[in-house]
Amino acid sequence: MAELALIDDIRAASRLMVRELGFMDATVAASEYPPSAVHTILEIGVRGPMTSGELGDFLRLEKSSVSRLVRKLIDCGELRETPDETDARSKRLSLTAKGLRTLEALHAFGRQQVRGALAALTEAEQRKVREGMMLYARALRASRVESEAEVVA
Repeated sequence: MAELALIDDIRAASRLMVRELGFMDATVAASEYPPSAVHTILEIGVRGPMTSGELGDFLRLEKSSVSRLVRKLIDCGELRETPDETDARSKRLSLTAKGLRTLEALHAFGRQQVRGALAALTEAEQRKVREGMMLYARALRASRVESEAEVVA
């Protein structure tokens, strides 16, 4: 079992990262969008077209939240819906030309933000940061999945 001081230090670092990355602001990544919209554009851009259900599962958002979010991004010209070729009842979400431009701007902003932070570290420290963050993210997911399985059981 992890000691309390370690747990509290990790929690404090997590809160600091959230603030430094701008997630406490109404909009993030030098965009006009809230965090959920930015994540939607990034994930559809990286993963390709998906349904609202898939998006909700991936972002861990409720169906009603996804519906409002998708509608807003369609109305803003960032996303488009097209009928799913395998299931006519379903629609796939993809980025429009505007959405692709926004995606590139988000990537540029995020990469510059990380580049600036990494510049203060040695190459060995940079690798430690990458490894530690990847391990921690996987552990958070595994813990959530395990907790969800316990609730279902």
